[in-house]
Amino acid sequence: MEKYESKQYKIALPAENIYRVLSDFSNFTPIIGDKVECWQATENSCSFRAKGFNLRLDIIDKVPFDYIKVGSGEGSPMNFTFWIQLKQLAPDDTRMKLTLHVELNMMMKMMIGGKLREGIDRIAEQIANAFNGNFENMPGSGGIFGGSGVETIDN
Repeated sequence: MEKYESKQYKIALPAENIYRVLSDFSNFTPIIGDKVECWQATENSCSFRAKGFNLRLDIIDKVPFDYIKVGSGEGSPMNFTFWIQLKQLAPDDTRMKLTLHVELNMMMKMMIGGKLREGIDRIAEQIANAFNGNFENMPGSGGIFGGSGVETIDN
């Protein structure tokens, strides 16, 4: 398994607020539903079609306000798991990092390894931007998102 980690991002909210949104795939329907084909979501799983591939994601473990572990579901083209890790330092300072573990043969690693490294960091940055107020009212938020910009933290 190859391991790819995002930078650590600061989100100006309590970990509880972030966790409540990210730990339920159905919260993503208004955001993702029209960007992929065949989107379906429940609290703990989602499936969709993107770039010709059928994908399924399952939440396989979660600890409130700490982490969410997601794995590739049945029929996904690659075997992978990723973690969304949260660490609250203060009520308005939660650090978030994404970690991806994926099975790649040597050829695939050379072809897409760099793109996966960039992609996992871009996803983390977009999540942080959304929670820090760069997007209007994410689902499940009750309109409590605030802050400005995104701050990366050196590990």
